[in-house]
Amino acid sequence: MDERGRKRTVLLETVERIGEVVRSGVAEGERTGTLSRNTVGALSDSGLSGLKVPSDLGGAEADPTAQLEVLEALARIDGAAGWCLMVQGGSSGMLAAFLPDEAVREVFRGSIPYAAGAPIPRGKAVRAGDGFRVSGRWQFGSGIHHSDWVLAGALIAESDGPEGPRVFVVPTSEVEIHDTWHVSGLKATGSCDYSLNDVFVPESFSFSLADLFGGNAQRGGPLYRMGMPGFVTMEHTGVALGMGRRALDEITSQAESKLRGISPSAIARRASFQKDLGRADLQLRAARALAIEVFERAWEVVCTGRVPEPALQAEMRSVATFATEVACEVTTTAYLYAGGGVLYDSNPLQRYFRDVYAASQHVMVSNSAYEGLAQFRLGLPDANPMA
Repeated sequence: MDERGRKRTVLLETVERIGEVVRSGVAEGERTGTLSRNTVGALSDSGLSGLKVPSDLGGAEADPTAQLEVLEALARIDGAAGWCLMVQGGSSGMLAAFLPDEAVREVFRGSIPYAAGAPIPRGKAVRAGDGFRVSGRWQFGSGIHHSDWVLAGALIAESDGPEGPRVFVVPTSEVEIHDTWHVSGLKATGSCDYSLNDVFVPESFSFSLADLFGGNAQRGGPLYRMGMPGFVTMEHTGVALGMGRRALDEITSQAESKLRGISPSAIARRASFQKDLGRADLQLRAARALAIEVFERAWEVVCTGRVPEPALQAEMRSVATFATEVACEVTTTAYLYAGGGVLYDSNPLQRYFRDVYAASQHVMVSNSAYEGLAQFRLGLPDANPMA
């Protein structure tokens, strides 16, 4: 087994080791609207929070396929935990790879921090001395209640130069968290809105969004040349496939005891169910195999020192979208066969149904991804992987 294989094995064994802690926190997370502290502690203490952090800073610096498999395994236990590790891992990875040395020494002092937020430039920043004054409001701060640092993308206003958008990093204590996360799915992610009001951020605590998209990292290896959207697509793929597989696990385990029909019989004995179960299994496996093929191709590119070209970026995003759609279809199939019992909180299928459809609403897995892929296939001059 090579080094990649050994690392992947260790990470997957770690997920299995903390599985019971994660399972035991599900009800609390649903009730409180954020991951349980025990779950957050397990993710941090186990080292999984460093999934995308460079090894020089104590992280796993996992390759794309390993990330997919780890997040798939965790989401199979709890979709919300998988989602939060996806966001936290990606956010901490961005800080570790793209921030200047001065900020990294502070942010990563002693341990891998819990980071949240979004690089999307929805705020405004004005130059002020050796930094910026940042204001704005951002949505979907998954995991923000447990975070140490928050990312906030912003456009530079009143600048004399051609500055592009930047990503700013601030302590969570400087952020106002808004109680907006009253939702049907992914309840335990605590994905509240957050805002900054004229907060000063030193320039060293920011990085160019163009560097993130272009894979121009300050530190770390090939992973940080994935560019955008490539840097996050394997995460969405893994979480979706994990939730879809758990839904299939659940209906399979319930099939012998679940009776349906005027003359009730176990759905396990019905040919229609058997056909749909077999088909769903193959759908998940096919989507997974396609994703790994595409991400391995991208990994080969970054290992040669290059950033995946825009056409491959579009393909990676489309794969994540496709995997999410497959997971939704499989989960729907399981949900419909479960009957009225699926409506009760005691049946995990209802939670996975809610969670996978919530995950499908993320901009990264919008079906517009297919438009971008088609634009490249058609050779259109304005083809865009973020169509």
